[in-house]
Amino acid sequence: MASTRKPRSAPAGAVPDAPASAATHVLPASAMPAIAPPRVGEQIQRLRTERKMTLDDLSRAAGVSKSMLSEIERDKANPTIAVAWRLTNALGVKLDSLFAAPKAPEAIAVAGPHDIPTLHGHDAGYQLRVWGPIELAGHFEWYELTLKPGGALVSAAHEPGTREHLTVLQGSIEVEAAGATQRLKAADTARYIADQAHAIRNAGKGEARALLVVIHG
Repeated sequence: MASTRKPRSAPAGAVPDAPASAATHVLPASAMPAIAPPRVGEQIQRLRTERKMTLDDLSRAAGVSKSMLSEIERDKANPTIAVAWRLTNALGVKLDSLFAAPKAPEAIAVAGPHDIPTLHGHDAGYQLRVWGPIELAGHFEWYELTLKPGGALVSAAHEPGTREHLTVLQGSIEVEAAGATQRLKAADTARYIADQAHAIRNAGKGEARALLVVIHG
């Protein structure tokens, strides 16, 4: 016999259970993960530290006051685009690198020919390719030096205790240091003090090339 019982009505204000297939989970706004803005000051401090630069060094190189730079690095102040550009330019990176998440160091980092900075002394007839990474500048540097016939790289004294090591790869080169002069041929290496004025000259009629290593005192 058919049942005559009426279905129970839901209590006032109650919401009937929805089918499982229709269930939708919505997080409250307070529980949603926040996207933190990039910490520009932290990035600047990391880049400066990697390059062994002090606050004074970066302040002078970028033309930004030391007090402002300190505030920026501690995320107490946000730099304007103009200030950020000066800082990244002094650090040798692009402006957009401040807003990118730091990458894990590569096991093997490869620099192509276009990544190697080159210094030209057109009037003096030399070219220096900077093989050493920028973060070692002022500590340990190495270059490929190319000298045209008659070309010379003449340097003022470096910091006390600095020494240079020059290996001739091609041609004939004359090294002058501490009042002495030595002539080198291909495969010769000269090691000399560089905390006095010194010079490297092409002593031949053709182009000369050498590997130059500078170890600062």
